[in-house]
Amino acid sequence: MCDSEKDRLAALVANQRSDFEQALAGSRRRYPTSEFQAFAEAVRRYVDATCRDKMIHRNVVEAVHALVKYLQIERKRVPNEVLFEAERLECLLFLGYDPYFEGDEPPGL
Repeated sequence: MCDSEKDRLAALVANQRSDFEQALAGSRRRYPTSEFQAFAEAVRRYVDATCRDKMIHRNVVEAVHALVKYLQIERKRVPNEVLFEAERLECLLFLGYDPYFEGDEPPGL
């Protein structure tokens, strides 16, 4: 994959994070789950495209670093699936593995 495609995906992650933050600021009653899912999908696409790279784009690091803490501080009530997905994104991007084992469990679990 060429660098311009990776830059485009990194910009998409940053834009989706911005859209999510605007949705958080805009509505105090409804949690913007759909905007968060769009952001998470953009991060997953970036990770899939750059999984063999040694370097991570700065915009993506800024968008995902300490995401779980940010979500917990931003609101008192955050849906569990949002926190779970945020932890998963941090593991995917920074540690290089997916902690979600659906279908990958050892026999008997």
